[in-house]
Amino acid sequence: MLAFAKDITQENPEHPDEDSQPKLKEYMDYQRGLDHEKLIYHSLDHGKTYLQKTINDERGDEHKIKSYLQKAFPVSCAFADSGTLMLMLRKLINSHNESNSWYRLNAYYFSVVLDCMERFTRIYNRLVREAPDKALEYKISKGMEVDIDDWVRLYFHDLDFMIGKPLQQTHFTFHKRNQAIEEFVQKKQAAGASRAQAMESAREEFNIEPDAVKAVLGKPIDEKDMELLYTSAENPIYEYLYDLNSEEGFMDGESLLDHAYYLGHQLKGLSLEEADSVLSEIEKLSKN
Repeated sequence: MLAFAKDITQENPEHPDEDSQPKLKEYMDYQRGLDHEKLIYHSLDHGKTYLQKTINDERGDEHKIKSYLQKAFPVSCAFADSGTLMLMLRKLINSHNESNSWYRLNAYYFSVVLDCMERFTRIYNRLVREAPDKALEYKISKGMEVDIDDWVRLYFHDLDFMIGKPLQQTHFTFHKRNQAIEEFVQKKQAAGASRAQAMESAREEFNIEPDAVKAVLGKPIDEKDMELLYTSAENPIYEYLYDLNSEEGFMDGESLLDHAYYLGHQLKGLSLEEADSVLSEIEKLSKN
C-alpha cells in the first residue's frame, strides 16, 4: 500500500466536535464517503492506460508523445520520458495493490501521483455531474465530486517539488511555503548564486528533501530514486497522528489528525485570499 501523509486505509473517520458543528459534520460526512484506495488506484490506472495507448498509437513519434506528456503529466514530464513514467506507474500500482507493506514515495513519485490524480479527478467529477451512474461504478465517493485540493492538503506531506511552478489548485498551506521558498531562492540568485546553489541554500533553510531539490531542478530520475522504500504494514507509522499530547495540535488534547480535519473544513473551497484571512485568525488565536 502506498504510504501518504495519512492512512489511506482508514474508514469512517470522526471528529470529536462534529456533532456540535454542522459545517464540520458535513465535512466529515464527505470524508467518510471517500474510498481513498480506489481513488488512487483509478487515478494511476487511468494514467498508465492512456499513456500506453498514446505510446502505441503514436508509434515512436517522440514529438507527439512529448506533447501528450506535457498535457497529461505536466509536472513529472520535466524529469521523466514516457518509458520511465510507464515504469514508475507500474511500480506505483503494484505497490498500491500490496497489502502487506507500506511503500513510501519520494518527490519524483509524488509528482507522478499528483499529475494522475489531478487529471483523473477532473474526468471523474465531470462524470458525477453528467453521468452519475457511470461515476458510481468506480465506487470512489458515493456520488460526490472529489475535492482534489482538500485531498492533497490532507494526504501530501508538501508540494516542495512544485517550487517555482504554478499550482493547478489553491493548495493554500503548501502555496505559502512554496512562495516563501521561491522568494528566498530568487534573492539568492539576485545576489549571484546559480539556481542550483540557491536551491541548496533553501534546502538547508527550509528543510527540503534532497530528491525534491533534484525534481525542482529538473534532474532526470536515477536508479536509486526509482526505488520505493517499504516497511511492514504492521508497523504503526501513523500512530503519532493520534497523539492527544502533540505540540502541533491547535487546542490542548487535540490530535494532529483532528487538527488536520478541523483546518480542512475551514479551508475547503476557499480562494487564496479567503484562506489567508482564516489562517491569520487562527494564528492570532494560537498566540493568545
